[in-house]
Amino acid sequence: MTELPRITAFTWVPPFARGFVRDIRARWAFEEAGQAYAVDLIDGSYVKSPAHRHFQPFGQIPTYSHAGVEIFESGAIVLHVCETAGVLIPDDPAARIAAIQWLIAALNSVEPYVMALAINDVFEADQPWSATRHPKIVGDLSVRLHDLADALGDRECLEGAAFTVGDLMMVSVLGGLRGTGVLDGFPTLAAYVARGEARPAHRKAMADHLAVYADAAAA
Repeated sequence: MTELPRITAFTWVPPFARGFVRDIRARWAFEEAGQAYAVDLIDGSYVKSPAHRHFQPFGQIPTYSHAGVEIFESGAIVLHVCETAGVLIPDDPAARIAAIQWLIAALNSVEPYVMALAINDVFEADQPWSATRHPKIVGDLSVRLHDLADALGDRECLEGAAFTVGDLMMVSVLGGLRGTGVLDGFPTLAAYVARGEARPAHRKAMADHLAVYADAAAA
C-alpha cells in the first residue's frame, strides 16, 4: 500500500481561529488534486517542541512529508502538491510563472496587511493602542485591496478564466478577512473570494478542517 502524503494540523484552536488556520490551504490543494492525504494532529505544546522545530524551525503548522520530501510553509506545500499532481499549474512557461507570481504576491504583498488587522483587532484588542491604530491599519490594507481589485478587473481569476495556484492562495489570504466587513467595500474582490470558496475542493477542505474541532468538542 502506497504511503499517503502527511500534513500536520492542530488538535484544537479557539473558536475565532477555526476556518482560518493554514492547514486549510494544504487541504484545499490536495482536494483540487484529487489526492488522498493523512493528517497528524498535534497540540500547542508539541508544535513548539524541539522535535517539531527540527522539522518546522518556527514552530508552526502545516508541515508536509512524503516520499523523502519534508517541507513547511503553506505556500511551498500548496505549490508542491499542485505541481506534483499537475493541477492549477499551466503548462505554458509564461502562464506557469504568472500563476506562481500571484501565489507569492498573496503571501508577500497582501497577507502581511491582512495579518496586521488580525493582530491588532484580535490578538491585541485589549491593548490601549488597538482602537486608535485600527483606522491606519484598515487604511493601509485598503490601499493594497484597491491595487488588487484593479489588477483583477472584470476577470474571473487573476490571469483570466482559469483558476490557478495563485488564485487558491489569494482567495485563502483574503479569506482571512471573513467576518471583518472589510471586503464589503470591494465588491469585485468579495465576489472573487466567494467564487473561490464555492469550489467543491474548498468546501470539502473546509469541512474536513472544521470537523477536527467538532470531533474534539464531542469527545
